[in-house]
Amino acid sequence: MRFLCLYKPSKAEGAPPMQQEIERMGKLVEEGMKSGTLLATEGCLPSAKGARIRLANGKFNVTDGPFTESKELIAGFALIHTKSKAEAIEYTKAFLKVAGDGETEIRQIFEVGDFMAEVYCAG
Repeated sequence: MRFLCLYKPSKAEGAPPMQQEIERMGKLVEEGMKSGTLLATEGCLPSAKGARIRLANGKFNVTDGPFTESKELIAGFALIHTKSKAEAIEYTKAFLKVAGDGETEIRQIFEVGDFMAEVYCAG
């Protein structure tokens, strides 16, 4: 199973990590990559460099950052591969212990096999 993990820190947007945090995160990333659990991960630049694009009733609305609701801002993501949702939760807990206070939403990635099961079960 693959999961997309979206990290929303409780600290101010753009606050640089301390050297010790960088080292601990580097170790976690290296271990995750070696084990095959961590497939990809990246941090996001501050929202001032971003935009939100919304389509409603056929019209686009583009809002340039920065965005005011900082507690809702995604600071980074990871794509992980685990055997179960419970294992994904445990990996995410290990990440949060290193990253610090905040929230990570995990969402299972839809696989082709999942789609086929939905189609056959619905019929």
